[in-house]
Amino acid sequence: VQLVESGGGLVQPGGSLSLSCVVSGFTFSTSTITWYRQAPGKERESVATITPSGSSTYYADSVKGRFTISRNNAENAVRLQMTNLKPEDTALYYCNAKIGFTYYWGQGTQVTVSS
Repeated sequence: VQLVESGGGLVQPGGSLSLSCVVSGFTFSTSTITWYRQAPGKERESVATITPSGSSTYYADSVKGRFTISRNNAENAVRLQMTNLKPEDTALYYCNAKIGFTYYWGQGTQVTVSS
């Protein structure tokens, strides 16, 4: 099982970034995918979740209206579109796949929001 995140970087406040998570090694279309983030000195928190079919999504209050999670089951990929980024969005962003009672993690991609 492998999850590979990409798309992080340095962006100015108010800017946008799109993160991607490509997975392999399991039946992607049966997994619930969640993006998490962890800022220095803080606990890891859930940012956005998408169900296996993509029919339902859930967001942390802090990102509602700014972030959008989507998935392409044909390409085994999940995207997190982030807009109107704020300095407090700075963190290491992780992709997580839940299959049954098992969780798999990627290595993370760094997002830094700074002027």
